[in-house]
Amino acid sequence: MNKQCVIIGAVALCLLSTDVFSQEKKSKGKTENLEEIVISATKFELKKENTGKVIYKISQKDIQRNAGKSVIELLNNVLGVEIRGANSNPGEPRSTYIRGGRSRQALVLIDGVPLSDPTGIEQSFDLRLLSLNQIESIEVLKGASSTLYGSGAGTGVINIILKKASENTVSGVYEVSLGTNSTSKKSNSSLNDKNQNISINGTLDKFKYNAFFNITGTSGFSSAKSTLTIPFEEDTYTSNNGFLKLGYEFNTQFKIETFLNFDAFDYTFDAGAFNDSDINLGNQEQFRIGIRPQLKYKKGEVFLNASVNSLDRSFESFNSFSGGTNVFVYKGTSVNLDLVNKYEFTENFQLITGINYQKHENESISDFGNIDPDLANFNVVDPYVSAVYITDFGLSINAGGRLNIHSNYGNNFVYDTNLAFGIVKNETINLKLISSYSTAFIAPSLYQLFSDYGATNLAPETNRTFEFGFESKLGQQWALSAVYYNRVEENKVIFLNLPTPPYGIYANALETIDVSGIEADVTFTISKELTTTVGYAFVDKTSDIDYIPKNKLTASFVANPIKNLAISTMFKNVGKRSLFDAFGSFGEAGKDVILPSYSVLDMNVNYKVLEGKVLFFGSITNLLNEDYEETIGFNTRGRNFKIGIRIQF
Repeated sequence: MNKQCVIIGAVALCLLSTDVFSQEKKSKGKTENLEEIVISATKFELKKENTGKVIYKISQKDIQRNAGKSVIELLNNVLGVEIRGANSNPGEPRSTYIRGGRSRQALVLIDGVPLSDPTGIEQSFDLRLLSLNQIESIEVLKGASSTLYGSGAGTGVINIILKKASENTVSGVYEVSLGTNSTSKKSNSSLNDKNQNISINGTLDKFKYNAFFNITGTSGFSSAKSTLTIPFEEDTYTSNNGFLKLGYEFNTQFKIETFLNFDAFDYTFDAGAFNDSDINLGNQEQFRIGIRPQLKYKKGEVFLNASVNSLDRSFESFNSFSGGTNVFVYKGTSVNLDLVNKYEFTENFQLITGINYQKHENESISDFGNIDPDLANFNVVDPYVSAVYITDFGLSINAGGRLNIHSNYGNNFVYDTNLAFGIVKNETINLKLISSYSTAFIAPSLYQLFSDYGATNLAPETNRTFEFGFESKLGQQWALSAVYYNRVEENKVIFLNLPTPPYGIYANALETIDVSGIEADVTFTISKELTTTVGYAFVDKTSDIDYIPKNKLTASFVANPIKNLAISTMFKNVGKRSLFDAFGSFGEAGKDVILPSYSVLDMNVNYKVLEGKVLFFGSITNLLNEDYEETIGFNTRGRNFKIGIRIQF
């Protein structure tokens, strides 16, 4: 309670002390700028004011202001997004919840190419494989979006846009940072969080190139929480990221890009909640290659995204029954071809058509049985269409449909329609109403279909989402937005326990899950030097609520008290969460275990010198050293410090 009083007092002080900053010309609020351009709404550039979808954009300025952070940490600050495990040991898996959904319902894209893990039970992509330093911006498109993006886009799409090459012949950036990594109860001043990365890019006539390499290593505390006086052993995590992007512009109409991407990490992990292990270890590698030819013609534009994603992961874990070690090896491959065309009939009407082909296969080798890739594979061929009509009186209409043709379960149709209506647009007031109704599907994974517990007759999960709300600006100081949504989930794939071998099987649930929620935020630009944003998200879900908070409050402050100095803070209050304890592992069997709410306050400081060529940065995470649990039985990070330097050349 005292900590919350301190935070509230700090917020009040920031709001009242406007006279410490010079009152220069007011700047426009960034997060709700309706004039900004987004890509995720149609796969092509579109003004945000012309879509009825909720899209949050993390800009390059936001990324620079959060130097030293990870992709997961930045996404966890987005309203309506909750990443379980974001503040746990890096070796522990992360789960991405958008609007009360699960990771399987949130699709991750890189430059428009969908990513998934064909070896995983739910095929969801592991965000730990990405480095923030290679990213130009991130768009979070909320709501069902399978019409444009296919399977997995049930609650939202995270579109990660990589950096482009500089127009200079040679440019580069080198960054290094060091930080502490400890829990709130075991403070450690050792520099156990280390990162360095380098990028070299440029343009030679019509040829563009961009190369990037990153290495990260952390240690300092155990993944599992100890209930003993003797602490558990430390768990380690190391990762490497490499990226090469080449492009050639033949003329103003035709260009081609190709990329190579390699990501890998090694880690040690514990035996479970409150359970240590000095034996368990794992590693994961991902290799991506792709090509994107793009042609612009008189009234349109067409491109092809073609990529192959190969993922290998393995781990060894101690078996308490046999006293030995079990080895698990998973290998998967995904092929994606997406041919998309935009044709502009008039300035106000455009039609987007496309056809998407995907193939996924999985091979698993373990002491408990193998999965053959000749059996564990499927492909999809999805034609789709989307139309955008922008009237002269402020109404924008987006509508489309997609036919999902799956080699295993047959055909499935989804559709989308959304409206945006600019009621008022002048220098004083900018008010836009938004509304949408869309459907989505999540195809069963290779594991759910073809493992020893699989069922080849599984149908896809379906989602229906309705939402309405508004986005507005009042003068140059205030920006407000609010949205209500309702989502219905059907045919969820669940695991049913059986009394006889194989003691379980995957099946479609008969239960319908209903999810409703509200997201609202307000931005107040006090002066050119100080901006504050407060957001609130509420989620009400009828079942499958494990670890999903009903309430989440965020408050951010960005200040530039002197030239070249930026100070930003982020406060999060995450409400109570529950876990259904089926077997009585943490209390009474068949009852919910309640995790109390917690608050975290982070601070970042940046200072530029030599005309911005050199950036010094530092951060303090969990400033108040809050002791809390994201996941029962596992540690979270306490107060930690990081310093670093970024040099441009």
